Amino acid sequence: MAASSCKTLTASTGVIHRRRQFLSPCLDFRANAGLIHVASKRKDFASFAQTAAVRELEGYVTKAQSFRFAIVVARFNEFVTRRLMEGALDTFKKYSVDEDIDVVWVPGSYELGVVAQRLGKSGKYHAIICIGAVIRGDTSHYDAVVNSASSGVLSAGLNTGVPCVFGVLTCDDMDQAINRAGGKAGNKGAEAALVAIEMASLFEHHLKF
Repeated sequence: MAASSCKTLTASTGVIHRRRQFLSPCLDFRANAGLIHVASKRKDFASFAQTAAVRELEGYVTKAQSFRFAIVVARFNEFVTRRLMEGALDTFKKYSVDEDIDVVWVPGSYELGVVAQRLGKSGKYHAIICIGAVIRGDTSHYDAVVNSASSGVLSAGLNTGVPCVFGVLTCDDMDQAINRAGGKAGNKGAEAALVAIEMASLFEHHLKF
């Protein structure tokens, strides 16, 4: 005769005990306050539970000889923007991409987005850096330029699928800008170059469809 097994259903209102003639396994279902506990004597019961794999994708700041970059630089406040550009170029040189970079000058930060989008559509570049310096003045012109520049650079990246890095300083005065263009606060152009390399790596190795 086959070995007997049992099913016990325990609820808050009572107990139902049912005995049948089956082969193992023996399952114990307990319902208490909405919680159902499933226990099994079979060691491989856990094989029924599958968990989704988690993959973390990221770009790497390493030697990037195969990448090509463009830098769009606003001429307005050139004393600052040129320092930012030089910081970006120095960083690219450290990562062996200093011989394959195009620098495009535009009148001001307002024009960065449209030029970045045109460059992105060319399909020649792995990432584009947009560099500018907007200093707050006595009128609302500062806000208009900053908003237009940021949205323009963002739109360029979204519309072309090419990473467009926002390297525009938005400062209250010239001292703040100089400090961020190679002064006490570092060089934001150099930081933008690191972002460009990482994003180019991410797209090339993980997001290339």
